[in-house]
Amino acid sequence: MNQYPLWKYLLILVALIMGLIYTLPNFYGESPAVQVQPLRSSQKADSALMGRVEAALKAGNLNPLAVTQDAASVKARFNDTDSQLKAKDILQSKLGEDYVVALNLLSRSPQWLAGINALPMYLGLDLRGGVHFLLQIDMKAALDKAMESTSGDIRSTLRDQKIAYAGVSRDGKTATIKFRDAETRGKGEAELKQRFSGLDYSEKDEGSEHLLLATLKPTEEKRIQGSAVQQNLVTLRNRVNELGVAEPVIQQQGADRIVVQLPGVQDTARAKDILGRTATLEVRMVDEEHHYIEGSPVPFGAEMFKERDGTPLLVKKNVIFTGERINDAQPGFDSRDNQPAVHINLDGVGARKFKEATRENVGKRMAIILFEKGRGEIVTAPVIREEIGGGRVQITGRMSTEEAQDTALLLRAGALAAPMEIVEERTVGPSLGADNIARGFRSTQIGFAAIAVFMIAYYLMFGTVSVLALGANLLLLVAVLSMLQATLTLPGMAGIALTLGMAIDSNVLINERIREELRNGNTPQASIHAGYEQAFGTILDSNITTLIAGIALFMFGSGPIRGFAVVLCLGILTSMFSAVLVSRSMVNLIYGSKPRLSKVAIG
Repeated sequence: MNQYPLWKYLLILVALIMGLIYTLPNFYGESPAVQVQPLRSSQKADSALMGRVEAALKAGNLNPLAVTQDAASVKARFNDTDSQLKAKDILQSKLGEDYVVALNLLSRSPQWLAGINALPMYLGLDLRGGVHFLLQIDMKAALDKAMESTSGDIRSTLRDQKIAYAGVSRDGKTATIKFRDAETRGKGEAELKQRFSGLDYSEKDEGSEHLLLATLKPTEEKRIQGSAVQQNLVTLRNRVNELGVAEPVIQQQGADRIVVQLPGVQDTARAKDILGRTATLEVRMVDEEHHYIEGSPVPFGAEMFKERDGTPLLVKKNVIFTGERINDAQPGFDSRDNQPAVHINLDGVGARKFKEATRENVGKRMAIILFEKGRGEIVTAPVIREEIGGGRVQITGRMSTEEAQDTALLLRAGALAAPMEIVEERTVGPSLGADNIARGFRSTQIGFAAIAVFMIAYYLMFGTVSVLALGANLLLLVAVLSMLQATLTLPGMAGIALTLGMAIDSNVLINERIREELRNGNTPQASIHAGYEQAFGTILDSNITTLIAGIALFMFGSGPIRGFAVVLCLGILTSMFSAVLVSRSMVNLIYGSKPRLSKVAIG
C-alpha cells in the first residue's frame, strides 16, 4: 500500500542529485578577475588576444590563477583585488584603446561543474551594487522623423521624375502632395506607389487643388517603431562598452522601454553622459592619389582611418554627407548574385548629393566612417560601379550574412533613432548590496530553523520528514534558478522565503489528514495512504490558484516584480514535487515495509 516502484525512487534520487550538483556553484563564491573585450566588432576575442594578455601579465610579474577565453572576451582570474587592479592598469597600457579592460568577478566553482554548465545565479543590482535606468523611447518622435524624411524623399522623387507638383506638407503621419491637375496626380501616385510601399494613398480634391494623401500603414509604423528600439539597443550597448562594465544588462521591456543595469558602476553622472552621447556618421571619398606608409606624414587634404580589419586607409577631408541623411539601413541580398548586402535609404538631400558624387567618381572608392567620442572607424569602403540615384544605396563586398547585419546595425546605430527619457533611476552601493545578501540569507536561515523546530516538536517523525522535504524543495529551487541562469534580486530572496512558508503548508495538510484518519480508527498504513491521496487535491487546487497569480505578476509586472514572480512560480512547482513525492518516499522507506504497523510518531 505504501510502497513506490523502484523507478520512482530512482527518479527522486536522480532529481535530488542533480539539484545538489547545480546548487553547488553558488557556495564556492567568486574570485576577482579582469575581463578584456574588443571594442570594435571587427576584432575578435581569439587565441592571439589571449596570448597577448598572458604575455602582458607575465611582463608585469603577475601570475593569474587562470586565463580563459570565451566567444566575447578573455578573462584572467586572480587571488586578490590588489593583483586584479594592477592587472587592469597593465593591460590597459599594453593593449591600448581598442580594447575594454573591465573588473569582473568569476565563480570559484571547479571546472568540471562549469563543463556541465553548472553555473551560479547572477546577482542583481540590489545585491551586487550599481545603477539601474529605465528609459522611455519617444515613439512619436521616431514616427515624425521617419515621416519627415519620407516627405523629403517624395519631393526628390517627383523632382527627379520631372512630375510637377505644387507642394508637399506633413501633418502627423500623413503627407499631403498638391498637384495642379488630376492627370499629373495620377502619374505621381503611380510613381510613389512603386517607390514607397509602406504608405497608403488616397485622393482628395479641394477647389482647384488636386491632393494626394500618403499615410503610414500600420505595419510600417510597427516596423519603424521596432527598428527604433533595436537601433537604440545597439547604440546603448556600444556606449556602455566605454564604461568598462563587465556584465551589463541592456534589454527591451515592453514595446517602448529599455532597461539598462550597470553592475558595479557608482558614478551616475558619467553613466548618464555615456548613455546620452551622440555619434555621427560621414561619407567621404577615398584618396586614390596617395598611398599611406606606416609612420609617414598624412598628405595635405587627407586623413588616415582604419578599416574594420585594421588596414589603414587615406580618405579626403571633404564630407559628402553625414549620417543624418540616412533614413534606414537593412541587411539583405544582392539581386544579381544573391550575395549578402546592406540596403541604405537616404533622404532627399542625401539622395541628391550621393547621386552627384557617384556620377563624378565611377570606379573610385567611397568610405563610410563612423565617428564616436572623436574617433573614426571605416565601416566599409566599396567601389562605385555606376551613378546611383533615387536615394537607395546597396553596399556589397566579401561579407557574410552576419557581417551584413552588423554593418546595417552600425550604420543605423551612429545615433539614437529616437530620443529617450529616464523614467526610473536607482543607485545601490556595494556595501549595501553585501548587507542585503547577508540579511537575505540570515532571514531565510532563521525562517527555516523556526519552521524546523515547530514541525519536529508538533509532528515528531512526520515533522522531521517534512523538514527534510522542505530542505529538498530549497535545494531544487536554487538548482532550477541556477540552471536557468536567473538573476537573483532582493525580491527574489523574499520569494524564496515565501516559498518555504507555502511549501510547508502542503505537509501540514498531509500530516493533519493522517491524524484525522487515525482518530477515525483507521490503521496506520491506511491512514498514511489516505492522508497523502486525499490531501493531494487540496494541495493542487491551492497551488494552482497561487501559480495563476504568479503568472499574472510575471506577465504584467516589471523589474523586481517579475523577479519575485519567477521565484514564486518555480517555488510552487518544486514544492509540489518535494511535499508530495519526496516526503512520501521517505515515509514509505520508514514505515512502508512494516505490514503490522501499530502506531506512527505523528504527535
